Amino acid sequence: MQPEGGPLAASAPGTDVSLHPAAADDGGPHAQYAQFAQHGPGGPSGPGIPSGLRGARAHGVVLTRDGWPLPGASVTLLAVDGVGSARATSGSDGRFVLADLETGPATLLVACAGHEPQARSVVVQDPRATRAEEMVVDFGELRLARVGAAELPPPGRWVIDPDHTSLVATAHHLGLSAVNGRLSRLEGAIEVAEPFSGSSVQVRIDAASIDTGVAARDDHLRSADFLDVEHHPWITYEGRGLLPDGAGGWQLNGQLTLNGTARPVPLSLRCTGTGTDPWGGQRVAFQATAQLSRNDFAMKWNQAFGLGVAIFGTTLRITIDLEAVRET
Repeated sequence: MQPEGGPLAASAPGTDVSLHPAAADDGGPHAQYAQFAQHGPGGPSGPGIPSGLRGARAHGVVLTRDGWPLPGASVTLLAVDGVGSARATSGSDGRFVLADLETGPATLLVACAGHEPQARSVVVQDPRATRAEEMVVDFGELRLARVGAAELPPPGRWVIDPDHTSLVATAHHLGLSAVNGRLSRLEGAIEVAEPFSGSSVQVRIDAASIDTGVAARDDHLRSADFLDVEHHPWITYEGRGLLPDGAGGWQLNGQLTLNGTARPVPLSLRCTGTGTDPWGGQRVAFQATAQLSRNDFAMKWNQAFGLGVAIFGTTLRITIDLEAVRET
């Protein structure tokens, strides 16, 4: 439900934000707010219903920075005089509803345990509504960063935790849908350097651990047509040196050895946070993506049907969610 003009969370905390209605689906008074225009402190409330009237409603969804719902988040709208203030708690899907709001400028506060709180100015107004009770404001996606999410891990050796790491390869099937395969057995370590750009990673993956949920398909993928696990039981990845991507993430230039063939494969990754675990360990999490052609790794088996549409596409999309524990 991200608004066309971008999520409210895209503005810096404390920024005054005016909410402007987009065209409602039914053309009626219950307009959905879809654009956010910044203005100075104490800026205009816009035309329409005067400030200070009660009865407006608002809704939205609280998410993590990566788009996961945040249940139990406290969402508070503080009216200027305090009379029209309201508070709600996000549900299991992260959604919330605020009722009986006062029109005009207000302060929106969003907080959730373990996450960085946000506070900002908003204006509750709809120039097309004729009564406050007709006003329905959509705050869109409110994204909170986890405490420590902006921190890079300290230098040292970090051992990958395979039980909390997911590596998924996705292929196109019949030109229609996606087939996902998970590689469930892996080991490796990250050497975090100072500066962080000098860090390196080494990973070894058991090729026979491929699991798509269909035994016959998995057996075929392990055969010489694809992974050839009998002769090439391990998939390895080694990378050293990272370049900032300009958007808060990094590019790792590494070499993937798959089916006995080595090719350069860059990873786009970002650190999603550091923190301690219940056993006194220090953990770091990364998310990474890559794209490769299986033809580059001597996996050229394919069949076509109809007008030459391939059963499986040659492009593989790789998605990695990784946790590692600092070695003591």
